[in-house]
Amino acid sequence: MTDNLSCILYGKNDIRLEQRSIPKAGPNQLLIRVKTVGICGSDVHFCLHGAIGNFIVKEPMVLGHESAGIVEAVGENVRGFSVGDRVAIEPGIPCRGCQHCKTGRYNLCPDERFFATPPTDGSLARYVTHDADFCFKLPENVSLEEGALCEPLSVAVHACRRAHLQIGQNVLVTGAGPIGFLCLLTAKAMGVSSVVVTDLDDGRLALAKKAGADHIVNVRGKSQDDLRREITSAFGGLMPDVSMECTGAQPCVETAITLTKSGGIVVLIGLGASRIEIPIIEASTREVDIRGIFRYANCYPTALQLIASGKLNLLRDLTTADYQLEDAVKAFERAQKADVIKVFIHC
Repeated sequence: MTDNLSCILYGKNDIRLEQRSIPKAGPNQLLIRVKTVGICGSDVHFCLHGAIGNFIVKEPMVLGHESAGIVEAVGENVRGFSVGDRVAIEPGIPCRGCQHCKTGRYNLCPDERFFATPPTDGSLARYVTHDADFCFKLPENVSLEEGALCEPLSVAVHACRRAHLQIGQNVLVTGAGPIGFLCLLTAKAMGVSSVVVTDLDDGRLALAKKAGADHIVNVRGKSQDDLRREITSAFGGLMPDVSMECTGAQPCVETAITLTKSGGIVVLIGLGASRIEIPIIEASTREVDIRGIFRYANCYPTALQLIASGKLNLLRDLTTADYQLEDAVKAFERAQKADVIKVFIHC
C-alpha cells in the first residue's frame, strides 16, 4: 500500500489533493480503508472562510468527517473487529477522563479531538486510523453510503432526544437542509403525529414533502403574524409542542420561540451568528424551554438501528450526488450549489 491520496485544505478556497504517508494502527486502533465520505456544511464553511468560530485553519488540514470504510488492519489490543469488516466511523475522540466523559456526555469534553476540526485532520483520504471503540460494524443490509450518513443522522437523533419527542406530538422543523431533513425523518420514526417544515426554497420544501412532511411553508417575505397563522393552521389550530431550529438565522429562531406552545421545547441545532436578538421574556413567561445541542453522544448505535430496521430509508429520501476522490474540488463546488441534499466522495 502506497497510495494515500488526501484532500487537504490550506486556506480559504484552497483545496489540494496530495499524497500522505499511510498511518499505522496503534494498539487500540483500526486502520481503515475509507470508502465513502459525505460533505458536511462545516466542511464547506471551512473551505469558504478558513474558520468556524474559534476553530481556525492555521496549518494544512485534511477535510471530511462523515465517513465509512473497510478495516485494513487491527491493533494488537482490539477485540471484536476483523480485517474486511465494514464500519461507520464516529469522528470524535474524547479524553475519556473528564466529568463530561464519565457521565456519558462526552460530546461536551473540552479536549475532544474531532475529524476536520483544527488542528485535527479529517477522513477524506484513502486511509485513516481511528480508535476502535468509536467504530461501528455495519449490518449486512446497511450500505457504506448509509454508514457515512450515520454522522449527520446522529445529530438528528441527539436533537430529538434533547427535544424529548413523544408519540402524537406536533413538531415544527425550520430549515429543509440536510439536518432539517434528518430531523424530519427521525421525528417521524419516533412516532410524532405531524411535522411542518419551513424553508426559503420551494425545491427543498418539495423534497421535504416527498420525504414525509405533513405540511410545508415557504417563509420568504412573510411576517411573524403571517407565519403564525399559516403554521398553526397546518397543525389544525394548534401551536407545535416542539420546534427544531436548523438554520441558525435570527428570524427562524424567533419564529421557533414565538410559535412553540407554552410549556413546549425549542431545540437550537443550526449555527448562525454568535449573538442575536430573541424574545427571551416571552420564552420565560410562557415557560418555553430553549435547549442547545453540540454534535451527539451515544447516538451511533441508534442511528444504525434506525437504518438497519428499515424505519429510515435515507438513500431513497435524500437527493445525492457522487464524486471520486480525484474530483474532490468539483464535489465541493457542487456542495456549494446546494441543489442536492448530500454530496458523497468515494475514496
